[in-house]
Amino acid sequence: MSTPTRNWAPTHGDPYRSVPYHPERMPAGESLARAAELRERMDRRRTVRQFSPDPVPEQVVKDAIACAATAPSGAHQQPWTFVLVKDPEVRRRIREAAEAEERLSYAGRLGEEWLAALRPLGTDEIKPHLTEAPHLIVVFQQRYWLGADGTKHKHYYVDESVGIAVGMLLSALHLSGLGALVHTPSPMRFLQEVLGRPANEKAFAVIPVGYPAKDCRVPDLVRKTLDQVLVEI
Repeated sequence: MSTPTRNWAPTHGDPYRSVPYHPERMPAGESLARAAELRERMDRRRTVRQFSPDPVPEQVVKDAIACAATAPSGAHQQPWTFVLVKDPEVRRRIREAAEAEERLSYAGRLGEEWLAALRPLGTDEIKPHLTEAPHLIVVFQQRYWLGADGTKHKHYYVDESVGIAVGMLLSALHLSGLGALVHTPSPMRFLQEVLGRPANEKAFAVIPVGYPAKDCRVPDLVRKTLDQVLVEI
């Protein structure tokens, strides 16, 4: 029997309450097999900048966002908003504003060290994926929330919380067979204006989503091995 859905409400200042948690323990053999399969599937994840125009079931994207929204967050304040942008005109405005900022960045605002780091990726100021991918998700972080009386309440560990949620979103999209790209034009203040978001929200990332194009190409990159990223003490 499914658990009835409860509507979320702020818990600021509420007393601690707990509920039982007894997930079924997975047999070791099955756990090992699943972990190995997940490692292999995630190792095939790549950043996609060339998308097919083929439609993607919207529910797949919404389910991926729902997965991202299960991420842990500071004091369980869930300081994120996911804006699924469908309107072609709004997406055109986002691309136009993003490319305007990127032209300044690639013309020298980034600095040579940053440009040198980007060079192996083959990126530039032209961002067709913002209008060509079937779906566009703009993730905002909520710096604070407002009580019923208008009082501001601070969120905690916002960058960390939203970063984890975006990581889970990318994983869910990939495991659902979709490609994605994390785009962070700097500065991103134009997104708040174009999308009409409130003052407590700050743009965190723009994520085009869709199937990779048939002629899609990605940079020839090598990931660090487990030995290069893992320290055992």
